[in-house]
Amino acid sequence: MPRHHERPLPSGSPIEDYALLSDLRTAALVGRDGSIDWLCLPRFDAPSCFARILGGEGHWRIHPTAEVHEVRRRYRDTSLVLETEFHTQDGVVRLVDAMPPHDRERESEPSVVRVLEGVSGEVEIRFRWVVRFAYGDAVPWVRRCDDGPGQAILAVAGPHTVVLRGDRLPYRARDERAHEAVFTIAAGQRLSWAMQWSPAHKPMPPALDVERTVSETERFWRDWSRRITYDGPHADAVHRSLTTLKALVYDPSGGVVAAPTTSLPESFGGERNWDYRYCWLRDATFTLLALDNFGCTQEAERWRDWLVRATAGDPASAQIMYGIEGERHLVEWEVDWLPGYGGARPVRVGNAAFRQLQLDVYGEVMDALHLARERGLEESPESWAVQRGMMRHLEHVWQQPDRGLWEVRGPERHFTHSRVMVWVAFDRAVRAVEQHGLPGPVERWRELRETVRAEVLDRGWNDEIGAFTQYYGGTDLDAATLLIPAVGFLPGDDERVLGTLAAIDRELRHGDLVDRYSTHSGRSHVDGLSGREASFLACSFWFVDALALAGRWEEAAAMFGRLVGLANDVGLFAEEYDADQGRFCGNFPQAFSHLALVNSAAVLFGGKKRHERDRANGGK
Repeated sequence: MPRHHERPLPSGSPIEDYALLSDLRTAALVGRDGSIDWLCLPRFDAPSCFARILGGEGHWRIHPTAEVHEVRRRYRDTSLVLETEFHTQDGVVRLVDAMPPHDRERESEPSVVRVLEGVSGEVEIRFRWVVRFAYGDAVPWVRRCDDGPGQAILAVAGPHTVVLRGDRLPYRARDERAHEAVFTIAAGQRLSWAMQWSPAHKPMPPALDVERTVSETERFWRDWSRRITYDGPHADAVHRSLTTLKALVYDPSGGVVAAPTTSLPESFGGERNWDYRYCWLRDATFTLLALDNFGCTQEAERWRDWLVRATAGDPASAQIMYGIEGERHLVEWEVDWLPGYGGARPVRVGNAAFRQLQLDVYGEVMDALHLARERGLEESPESWAVQRGMMRHLEHVWQQPDRGLWEVRGPERHFTHSRVMVWVAFDRAVRAVEQHGLPGPVERWRELRETVRAEVLDRGWNDEIGAFTQYYGGTDLDAATLLIPAVGFLPGDDERVLGTLAAIDRELRHGDLVDRYSTHSGRSHVDGLSGREASFLACSFWFVDALALAGRWEEAAAMFGRLVGLANDVGLFAEEYDADQGRFCGNFPQAFSHLALVNSAAVLFGGKKRHERDRANGGK
């Protein structure tokens, strides 16, 4: 398989060089160079104060001044406490980074803590702290302030305040724009810092005990990970993926973000740059299925409650995505003062896809709630009322063309995967009545289920190609059709599924990587965008699932192992992989990639499988 390699960028680092910190409210990305290059405060979707990854100035870097011969990184055990060791000719230093999870029962504000340890020798360190609020547009008023027995650095702009406390702080700004200091640390020494956010109109938060905070953060994640029941092959990768998915949950509401970043490009230097810091019903559904596969069930009930709140009201106004607390309006605009990652523009905030019709979402939501019901989550009256409302609306709109799973910005079409998921929605509604005694018009739902099934088999299948196509009447392929056996529409060994698998193998697969659809012609007639995007990692894992469900288990397991090997040095995946450059691209870390890995592990090695007959009945 291709190997990761470093490639100089105007600012920031290669995407695969980043590690994730999360406090279950927001997240930070830390590079191999000891620089925190992305941080939004106080929420995942808030404006950033560090945006170096997108070409902005804001960042917080702690790094040796001398040449670094080797960098070693790891998360402590199953936690999100990150250790980075820098090896130089003068000695070795270790940087420990963490974000303490909030206590849901009491008010607390986000913070980042850092500890620098001298391991051997004596190493000169450069410390650089540059805060730029509002995606780099607001240079704060920064001043030294008294802080009990010591002093601190306070940065204020508009509604935001951050305070930096710790050892050897650079109280004078370099050129009045960056706080920088150079000092040495010897073996056995420990220095620590804490950066804490608060609303500008409130007093500074009290100082943290950094060492205790690191220990408590490590304990929190270890305690959470004990719920994970998986002990099969590639256990480290599965555990890390589940921890990453948990890190993308916004704990106050139970919403799940698709990724903690915006505008990391799917095509280097191109326009395929999107904001993923929101809750797609589909992505959240897949995420919670992945967590539930291996014992992490508590999140499911909180997500269901979030869903009921977010979609409350007229089912006809239900959206495919919401803000992390259920906000409806995610207006898309361009941050024209940021040059973008490696020059990829525009940098976008918000996502215009919130207005799209994507019919597959109804099937994903109904499937997730059906699985939760079968796995012991007690149905609430509000939840079933929401589901019935969604089904009433789907009865009126299911025949319309839509934008599909990939939320294309080209013409609406009758996407085959969307129609399969419409079938799933009616199927799960029927089973809710038949198997669980819930009230509903089951005869009408049965009739619609069979109507949709017949339509997909007739219009989604292309005899000349010998495969299900991306949309009715087309000839292009779509990796989303690999999910047909996973949801129970057809068995994995059905000749039509095997034909589709073979066609995708020929046209969309490159080694172990699978494109979601073809963009090789430059401007895709499907999505209306320029540039050739890289291979989609989730689709590559879906191919693994399809192989396994077709009875080709050994081939699937081998491919799974090679795909797991594409993770970066701390086990994280972006959205896509560019095999030509041996690099990650797209937003990072990407929930879709990690949940696909976890679900493939369930298919291959045990766990609760989505495709089992009692969960996806109807495959004939």
